[in-house]
Amino acid sequence: MKPYRSLLFVPGHKRSWIDKALASDADAIIIDLEDSVPPEEKAQARANARDALEALTDDRGVLVRPNALDTDHFGEDVRVVTHAKLAAFLLPKLFSRDDVVRFDALVTAAEVANGLSRGTVELVPSLETAASIQKVEEILDGPRVGGVMAAAAKDADVSREVGFSWTAEGQETLYLRSRVVLAARAAGLRSIVLGLWQEVRNLDGLRAFASANHSLGYTGQVLIHPSHAPIANEQYGLSDYLREYYEGLIAAFEEGQREGHGAVSYRGDHIDFAHANHARQVLDLAVAD
Repeated sequence: MKPYRSLLFVPGHKRSWIDKALASDADAIIIDLEDSVPPEEKAQARANARDALEALTDDRGVLVRPNALDTDHFGEDVRVVTHAKLAAFLLPKLFSRDDVVRFDALVTAAEVANGLSRGTVELVPSLETAASIQKVEEILDGPRVGGVMAAAAKDADVSREVGFSWTAEGQETLYLRSRVVLAARAAGLRSIVLGLWQEVRNLDGLRAFASANHSLGYTGQVLIHPSHAPIANEQYGLSDYLREYYEGLIAAFEEGQREGHGAVSYRGDHIDFAHANHARQVLDLAVAD
């Protein structure tokens, strides 16, 4: 899946809010059919998500979070919302790879019923249970997995499951966040996102949080307010300075190769093939933003 820098959550039963989210600076939106939608509004949320996908005219990323497998809603969620313009389902409350397989079967049936090619819609596991984090490697090896979301939010499902006390510095979740990044990289995933910063008005805190997690290896962040999108895009994107630095690094290395050198000096640093490959990957991901 494309490595979106910012993914904005929006409750599915608020149709006008979906349009506002699509008009925001976020690279992608996540239409929620789960926690933010009251039981009596589930059918309306599905219909709104389907309608928004039908009306989509640009390449904005649209994901949908269905209800969990232990509810009465997940099957109808997948049946109604599976669509050619849907990038992925964000899977909630997973416990093992078997849960990914169950969703894969549902999505395959929905693709067939809707005349889509099998494999059109990807799956993004949301790791918000202790079991899912413990089994992250096998979960990311599941069918259709195109990205991953690690949960590290204040007083959310994951904090209750694991038992940590949240701090803005995040030392209590560093191991969890690091483990997810490592497993995702080993699985070859390009989209590794973190959720989420809940202090809506604390933009300095958001900026520090995003910067720290980008440094850790995350490619984007799940958001709950449109005002957070520009900051996430900035922190998870590539600055003009770094773009120029990496382009220059590649040029210097390639010139050295033409002269028969395996390593060269660039702005005082020793660089070789590994550094050039890293620079190419960073620039490739920036182009995909």
